[in-house]
Amino acid sequence: MFGDMLGMMGKLKETQKKVEATKVRLNSVFIEEQSGDGLLKIILSANREIKSIYIDNSLLQDKAQLEVHLLLTLNKAIQKATSINEAELAAVAKEGMPNIPGLEGFLK
Repeated sequence: MFGDMLGMMGKLKETQKKVEATKVRLNSVFIEEQSGDGLLKIILSANREIKSIYIDNSLLQDKAQLEVHLLLTLNKAIQKATSINEAELAAVAKEGMPNIPGLEGFLK
């Protein structure tokens, strides 16, 4: 019984290291999103850190239009980054977790 517990604890620590390594790797996974008309482009990491924003000069003439472009494009980019982030971290966590009843729903 204690051997199983120690083995499980070791596996959990190993999984935690893999999760941390995945988080670091996701800093170099980039998502590029642009507005429908291509006037605004955003690049962010899968950890949801904005890396660059390109704004076409024509958007600088209309503050309201720029704000709408920013909101829509940033939200789409963040949503994609979040999906990638969660899927990657869940896969690593699930791979290393022991088979505990009820845990499956928790990892989703």
